[in-house]
Amino acid sequence: MKRVGIFAVLLLALSCLNDKNQPNPVTTGGDTNAGTVLNPSTPAANCSPDTVYFQQTILPLITSNCAMSGCHDAISHKEGVILTDYAHIRAYSSATNPTASSLYRSVVNGYMPPKAPWLATQKATLLKWMQQGAKNNSCVASAANCDTTVVSFSATVFPILKTNCTGCHSGTSPSAGIDLNSYAAVKVQAANSSLVGSITHTIGYIPMPSRTAYLSNCEISQIKAWVKEGTLNN
Repeated sequence: MKRVGIFAVLLLALSCLNDKNQPNPVTTGGDTNAGTVLNPSTPAANCSPDTVYFQQTILPLITSNCAMSGCHDAISHKEGVILTDYAHIRAYSSATNPTASSLYRSVVNGYMPPKAPWLATQKATLLKWMQQGAKNNSCVASAANCDTTVVSFSATVFPILKTNCTGCHSGTSPSAGIDLNSYAAVKVQAANSSLVGSITHTIGYIPMPSRTAYLSNCEISQIKAWVKEGTLNN
């Protein structure tokens, strides 16, 4: 993350001072209970399609793309920046002036991540999260609300991988030599069972997104459904 100019720093500082309501507890479901501490893994039936949830979207997107070893993890903390959790990510975000925040500016200007620039949709998602208050919110879809009947590579599988995996598994030197940044590359991993083996943390496969992090049950079921249907380029 490149250092911003003095003017940008002042803007960020002012925006942080104006952000008087910075919710720290993890909230689930709608945003009306923003002060209630709830279990972020509890399935909810009322996840809003118009809400960007930090725990399910923003955190994995940033940790996958920006907080790997050598960059902004707790050990490397390149340029003094750590982006591994809500408190640190929130410090570089702004709910009152999102486009002036150092996090958004770094992403939209291509300073970060180092391997592959974010898609326009990912940049828009980050911006929307800040515009919605940059909350530490969470919502896990219940099994009843998980659609595994209509899945496709472009609309279902690839967005999951772009959020959770391609920060490490892309570029000229992908982690473990595994590239997940194109249909052809993903199909190879699906064909040799590595894709499903990794996301289910099956013994003998590299656990993904990491040894301590799982995709949601819904996301795993959707990827399994896509593989079962023949790994179509749809």
